[in-house]
Amino acid sequence: MDLTFLKPLYRRSGPYASVYVDLTRTTEDAPKAAELRWRALRADLEEQGAPHGTLGAVEEAVLAELRERRSTGLVLFAADGEVVHAERLPGPPAAALARVAPLPHVLPYLAARGEPLPYVRVLVDRRGGEICCVTADGKRRVFEVEGDEEYPIRKTKAGDWNQSRFQRAAEMVWKANAKKVGREVDQAAKRCGAEAVVVAGDVQARGAVLEEISEGLRDRTVETDRGSRADGADGAGLDAEIARILEIRRTERVGAVAERFERELANGQRAVAGLPSTVQALRRGQVESLLLEDDPDSPARLWVGPEPGDVALTAEELLEAGVKDPVEERADAALIRAAACSDGELFIMPSDDPYAGLGVGAVLRYTIAA
Repeated sequence: MDLTFLKPLYRRSGPYASVYVDLTRTTEDAPKAAELRWRALRADLEEQGAPHGTLGAVEEAVLAELRERRSTGLVLFAADGEVVHAERLPGPPAAALARVAPLPHVLPYLAARGEPLPYVRVLVDRRGGEICCVTADGKRRVFEVEGDEEYPIRKTKAGDWNQSRFQRAAEMVWKANAKKVGREVDQAAKRCGAEAVVVAGDVQARGAVLEEISEGLRDRTVETDRGSRADGADGAGLDAEIARILEIRRTERVGAVAERFERELANGQRAVAGLPSTVQALRRGQVESLLLEDDPDSPARLWVGPEPGDVALTAEELLEAGVKDPVEERADAALIRAAACSDGELFIMPSDDPYAGLGVGAVLRYTIAA
């Protein structure tokens, strides 16, 4: 998971208010119930000593969401009197939470958000295609690719005295149009860094387009019989299929980094396991991929300072390094900040993964010897 988008969040001095609020409205008294849930979280923030300005900014954002009824779940991170990051969740949060701490508590948010993968959706017919590029930050660009050839677009009926010639001509038209779509798909995938390409629509046109997609992209391309370019076609089935394909890609990415971690750890080279070694690697800026178990109740704690690299097992380590007034924080919050601000990736290990039990580990960019 690319953590670059979190960098602006860590530019504040803190303390941070982290709020996960359930705004579900499925019953007759739902609006009142949602407001009461927020009031309970607000009381928690007050009890924890949230600064007045920060508390007011969070309340304003939550009440606006309640009035507009736009979501079932909301996560907010606020500091220095303003909401620094807010995002609607696809459903209620796994657990309601209100926390005031030196760093934002982002792990539950990242686990619920998942890894947004850029992809390209292609709807084709014999005349051309529609290409939709979706970037990792959710931005969409849709454009039409109209074929250069239009006649003859259909084969003639059996028995026509000129049947063979027209059939061959029709197939040549389809292939010419498909070739143009295929070239555009390659360019679109490069522009958005697509992790997956999903091709739907007319079965024969799909096959022709797949033949034109470059070899390097073909491994990331999936053909599906859901979806159509026809007017009024229902896109729900295709959307569900794309979501399934992207989830498979996410699982594959986690599996690949876990295999690499195992290999590098066995070789005693570019991987470390356990909290002490991972903290040391983060302080040196070595971490390329941080592997972290999703454990909301983890008791692990670290000491942090104002800078992302100010992270240690003890307060004494930071004091010796010249950091004034170190504070104790959740280990996952400290590790994610350090990884995000040193351009490291995060991989949250599922509970059934064989490496989930290690707690934390990392694949390194380089060894100290190198």
